[in-house]
Amino acid sequence: MPRVWDVPVHDSTRVRDARVAAEHAAALAGLDEQRTSTAALVATELATNLLKHAGGGQVLIDVVPPPILPADREAAPCVQVAAVDHGPGIPDVSAALRDGFTTKNSLGAGLGTCARLADDFDLHTVPGRGTVVVARIGPVPEAAVTGSGPAGRVRAGAVNVPFGGAEYSGDAWAWVRHGDLVTLMLADGLGHGPDAARASTAAVEALRASPHLPPAEAMRQLDRALSGTRGAAVAVAQIDTRAGLLRFTGVGNIGARLCEGGTWRHLVSRPGIVGTHRPTTLREEERPWADDRVLVLHSDGLPSRWSPTSDTCRTATDPAVTAAVTIRDASSPARPVRDDTAVAVLAPTPPDGP
Repeated sequence: MPRVWDVPVHDSTRVRDARVAAEHAAALAGLDEQRTSTAALVATELATNLLKHAGGGQVLIDVVPPPILPADREAAPCVQVAAVDHGPGIPDVSAALRDGFTTKNSLGAGLGTCARLADDFDLHTVPGRGTVVVARIGPVPEAAVTGSGPAGRVRAGAVNVPFGGAEYSGDAWAWVRHGDLVTLMLADGLGHGPDAARASTAAVEALRASPHLPPAEAMRQLDRALSGTRGAAVAVAQIDTRAGLLRFTGVGNIGARLCEGGTWRHLVSRPGIVGTHRPTTLREEERPWADDRVLVLHSDGLPSRWSPTSDTCRTATDPAVTAAVTIRDASSPARPVRDDTAVAVLAPTPPDGP
């Protein structure tokens, strides 16, 4: 089930909680002692930064697939550490990312060291709105995933926030690769809690077993796999990277928006619940896919008033950073999310790599 560690950091005692959560996530991901220590260091430093520079914030730790899927082997899971705040922002990003740039009473690691040790590292900061930092730590640096072929030019990432600080989220996401096809799925198990998590986990396992299927046929497989569970709202988006084509099928209230050259378009899902009340007819919507496209899938934990901004369509930003910024800007400390909330993003890989 999608285990997520949601650590609110508002005093120094929670910095330790972030470190311990990273160690637990590393054990779940099968990291060795050295990489576990790296994950713990990154989580500790990012949590410390929240206190020192933003007056507090939130650390989300999860076990996720890599942002680029390999063509010739199974993707090894990574520990993802996301630090989110509504603080003043970082006035000088270049200085903050310089090795050795630290503040009094910090660990002496700094963002620069975190960026160097992590397999993937990116941040987004706006004065007066806050900062989002995402770092991923995989098994060993030498095993970092590199893409090949057209499918290697697409990357994905997501952020998952469990309702009320629960251990398990009823939302889950996955993405798979088969040759030139890459498929992204987001599932929202009915309700929340362990039963909802079991439904969304069944959807993830079914997708991983059928990466070659087009979205409509994959949805039928998911419907069979979710029989006997609470059921889930599910969206499946598949890119044929060689043909430059996006196919989409959705059932239930998963939101889907595609940015095409700065213009946002809704992708429409059919009413129903996968596993219990799937529509008899499933329609695949088709749109062109190119290097200026960004696809956003989100569960209904995101407020209905949310609308994408120009930041959401930035293809150079790590997809998980885009997801975290989306969740942060759609909520606030005074208006927290009121359900499990997940945002998954599919975007092109920058020409010079991730």
